[in-house]
Amino acid sequence: MGLEEDANRGICVEDIKLAMMGHVKEGYEFKYGSKLTEGDRHYNKQPTLNDKVHVLACVVPVDKVLLLSDAVMRKMREVRLAARDIGIPQVAILTKIDEACPEVKSDIRKTYTNDYLKEKVEQFSQVLGIPLNCIFLVKNYHSESFVKEDVDTLILCALRKIIDYGEDFLNDV
Repeated sequence: MGLEEDANRGICVEDIKLAMMGHVKEGYEFKYGSKLTEGDRHYNKQPTLNDKVHVLACVVPVDKVLLLSDAVMRKMREVRLAARDIGIPQVAILTKIDEACPEVKSDIRKTYTNDYLKEKVEQFSQVLGIPLNCIFLVKNYHSESFVKEDVDTLILCALRKIIDYGEDFLNDV
């Protein structure tokens, strides 16, 4: 379940905002079209720093960047702006780069020099407002029997930046 085009389907944007602020207790099940209210047993009235989100990560397959509906993009932008307003850093992970780009499929080291992928990153940045240096490209493991160092490097670099942004957030609080 994620953000859906229909207002009555997918996770409610208001619930995502509450979760970012730490108001959603562990065990809460997000429901289609249903909002968490202050009187609900899963509503955390006094969130601690541990309850709050430290980094907002948006994960989208790179070949779906321009296929996301305007309604879904509006919801994503609304969540991102809410995160910005409360000081939460935001990143995007664009996945399945090998499926979207044959050149990268044959040589993963061409990920950040490939014009097609650069264009997708720029489009996503423009539409959602996430800075280019906060958008990371990764290849998903899906049929490999063994790990590959070049694939791991992309994943670990993205993870390292997410951790760095989270630490920066905690140091600024």
